Amino acid sequence: MAASTKLRHKAWMDFQYIRLEISPAAVTTITLNRPDSLNALNAGLIEEMRTALASLADRGARCLLMIGEGRAFSSGADLVAGGGLPDDVGAALESHLNPLIEDVFALPMPVVSAVRGPCAGAGCSLALAADIVIAARSAYFLQAFINLGLVPDAGATWLLPRLAGRARAMEMMMLGERIPAEQAAAWGMISRMVEEDELESEAALLAARLARGPTVAYTLLRKLARDAGQAPLGEALAAERHAQTIAGRTDDFKAGVMAFLQKRQPRFEGK
Repeated sequence: MAASTKLRHKAWMDFQYIRLEISPAAVTTITLNRPDSLNALNAGLIEEMRTALASLADRGARCLLMIGEGRAFSSGADLVAGGGLPDDVGAALESHLNPLIEDVFALPMPVVSAVRGPCAGAGCSLALAADIVIAARSAYFLQAFINLGLVPDAGATWLLPRLAGRARAMEMMMLGERIPAEQAAAWGMISRMVEEDELESEAALLAARLARGPTVAYTLLRKLARDAGQAPLGEALAAERHAQTIAGRTDDFKAGVMAFLQKRQPRFEGK
């Protein structure tokens, strides 16, 4: 049985390299669907993902869940598809991978990734670009670029020091060794590790919870968290003040306050 069968709902677009499905709970699932190559990221898959991401908000999605078909999340960039060594290895980053990572960060909704098996190279960056990462015990995270004489890419040198700290990130990137899910959780790279048969259900429950939340506030929070590591304290405080003004004018804020006063759970509409 396919790894993501439990997550399947209504598909509303047809693609060759990904599967795109939306649940009644406003959770959209993107499944990397090249299991024979361990979901290696070729140009077609990346462009299909970008097309899908651009349509999510218009389709009523309020949370994105990313998962890989079969026994891997992704083995990274497809080194076989090109048929040989490229003259400019960085060109594919500029035209495909880098825009994809930016698209994920720019989404106006929370992002969850569910990882099992290999999660390597650019696939590792894609998974860790999510706000919350859940990994099965079988998962491992790998930056093997140095073993090929390359440097980590797709945002890895930006992401990993912020998640695991500089010392651990440098060890991971310079040694090119696997980081098992349990170790990744201890390092702070991922949110939690779960048992193999719990991955889909845990990820689906979490995504559904986020889809019921205050979507505008989540979007503002995502941007604040992304920018905070690069800004002085004063700029971070100013950005928080601006974001809070926007969040404070939403219907969800009013609903949240009313629910608090009435001692009940709020019902957010995402606006």
